[in-house]
Amino acid sequence: MKKAFYIFAIIALGATISFAQTQTPQINKTQKKQITRIKQGVKSGELTKKETKNLMKEQKKIQKEKAAAKADGVVTKAERKEIKKDQAVASKKIWKKKHNRAEKK
Repeated sequence: MKKAFYIFAIIALGATISFAQTQTPQINKTQKKQITRIKQGVKSGELTKKETKNLMKEQKKIQKEKAAAKADGVVTKAERKEIKKDQAVASKKIWKKKHNRAEKK
């Protein structure tokens, strides 16, 4: 009986750890906020069609990068760091595009 309990506990712990290692809640939250900022920029007229297309293209690139990191079942610290760095760059681009004084079409 004890042996079965320990085997179950080890399996459950292993599943929990592997599940946790592929989760990226902070990255997901940041990406949702960035997409919301882009949509708000379109709605307010702060972003042109071209700017929007380029910003969304960058979001898709980050999404693919995240999927590739999850593909092997583990998102390493280095992978998280790289994704977060790319998100920081994207965030700055969103701000710059929303606050430039480009002719809006």
